[in-house]
Amino acid sequence: MTIKQKLLGCLALFGIATLLLVGVGYWSARSSEAALSTLLADRVKPLRELKVVADRYAVEIVDTAHKARNGNMAFAEAATKVAAGSDELHKSWRAYRATRIEGEEARLAAEAETRMKVADEKVERLGKILSAGDAAALDGFVRNEVYPAIDPVSEAIAKLVDLQIKISESIAGKAQAAAGFARLSMAALGLLAGAVLIVSFLTITHKVIAPIRRLAEIIAERARSSGEARLPHLEQQDEIGDITRSVDGFLKAAIAKERDRAEAAAAEQTTVTTALRDSLAALKAGDLTRPVTAAFPAADAELKSSFNEALDNLRTLIGTVIQSAQGISTGSKDIAQASEDLARRTESTAASLAETAASIGEIDGRLKATAAAATNTVERANGAIHTVEGGRAITDEAVQAMSRVADSAKGIDGVIEGLDKIAFQTRVLAMNAAVEAGRAGEAGRGFAVVADLVSALAMRAEEEAKRARDQLTVTQSEIGTAVEAVQKVDGALSNISQDVAQVHQLLGSMATDNNAQAAAIVQVTTAVHTMDSATQQNAAMVEETSAAARNLSNETRLLSDQASRFRVAGDGGASLQGRFVTPAEARPLPVAAVRAMTRDVEDWQSF
Repeated sequence: MTIKQKLLGCLALFGIATLLLVGVGYWSARSSEAALSTLLADRVKPLRELKVVADRYAVEIVDTAHKARNGNMAFAEAATKVAAGSDELHKSWRAYRATRIEGEEARLAAEAETRMKVADEKVERLGKILSAGDAAALDGFVRNEVYPAIDPVSEAIAKLVDLQIKISESIAGKAQAAAGFARLSMAALGLLAGAVLIVSFLTITHKVIAPIRRLAEIIAERARSSGEARLPHLEQQDEIGDITRSVDGFLKAAIAKERDRAEAAAAEQTTVTTALRDSLAALKAGDLTRPVTAAFPAADAELKSSFNEALDNLRTLIGTVIQSAQGISTGSKDIAQASEDLARRTESTAASLAETAASIGEIDGRLKATAAAATNTVERANGAIHTVEGGRAITDEAVQAMSRVADSAKGIDGVIEGLDKIAFQTRVLAMNAAVEAGRAGEAGRGFAVVADLVSALAMRAEEEAKRARDQLTVTQSEIGTAVEAVQKVDGALSNISQDVAQVHQLLGSMATDNNAQAAAIVQVTTAVHTMDSATQQNAAMVEETSAAARNLSNETRLLSDQASRFRVAGDGGASLQGRFVTPAEARPLPVAAVRAMTRDVEDWQSF
């Protein structure tokens, strides 16, 4: 091989290693930048918007409705708060929908949006009820409609949050794997570049510099001697051999002239090799700021240009790698801080859900006590109904007995009337007997006395019959009055029986409603416990994401430390180790007011 082929081969190997190093560094930077951009813009920020939507449904709508129903908040204030919460959650939902949504997430988002339409209708109706100040309608709405409308939306939002966290973990894992691959690739390419530099240095030193130096020494020695010494490398088939043979052919004819030309050529080659040796030695030491500045002969100008271009490319690559590492480190810290912030918010939400579950448990106990009292009242109403029915039966018997007494009184009246007629006829007979006794004279005087006594007795019998009839008439009137009174009592008992039956029916409905409400409260408690568990799991996943981001930051720092061994600054500049600036502490994302994420203890006790 010729010297040109050897040098160009070394430069070609060095250029290939440099291009591979540049390609791997560029690919690593682009992959990390794309992963961080996707993770921050399409995963972390949408999580914040979904958190706002869930909080507004739970706090601004459900909690406000309960406070308004319990009298802890005025209806007008509650209506304003519900409207503001609805506007804010729709604004956050639109911001979430503006991000990249595809695949399973698109299906879950469409499902959540469908459920939100149903919830929006209920929220609009809640606003109308609050604006109208209808307490009864609000109580029925809170008991029967608010949770069936809001719970499906909360469930859909929870599924979206879980999916966002899973996708974030996948993206972070891919970015970490890409960073590890890039680190290993750059280390391997760095070793390859070092090996190429060493081989190039040894090739140039042993195959170019040493033969030229030896040739120069022999020529100088021959020039000083008689010229009989044999030149070395006469059999070598490269530029050195050509030079040796040319020198050997012309040296005998023009030793002085050939000596000058040999010295000039040796000087030029010495300049080239010295410049290359110094630059390669600096490059081996990690200094990328030492290009070849010496003037090369025209034949070696391409070598100088290629070497300097390769050095510039390597310097640019290392600078790009360290800048990308700085950007990745800053982004990793931002993601870690955002994940920790989200974890704190999720833990706060879990605490609020636990308080909600405790309050709902108290409500469940009160509803069960109310249901037991209503059941006891229903049993007492049943006893009252049986008592009233027994009273009505007794009054019916009394009416029948009085009717029989009235019928008996009518029979007695007939008997008295018969006695009255008998007394009248007896008196008539006594008068006839008195008349006959008067006609008989003294013989009929005794009979006349008897006739007078019989007439007096008949008159007394008529008077007693009259008195008995009058008394019987009064008795019949009193019996009629008693019958009417008993019938009125029977009517009153009938009305009481109907009213007690209605009360019994109402109490039965109340007991059924209380049992249904108790069952609904149990379901709500179960749902709240489920949400609490899911929220705690989300907090754990966010902590894992934060740990992954911190690991990515550490890996990026290791990459920067490896690249910092190279010096890319100009005269008086520092190496990358000195120029690398630790990224500033990531600023935490804005945290919503804690009062909006937690319950007021006094409010819950009053609730």
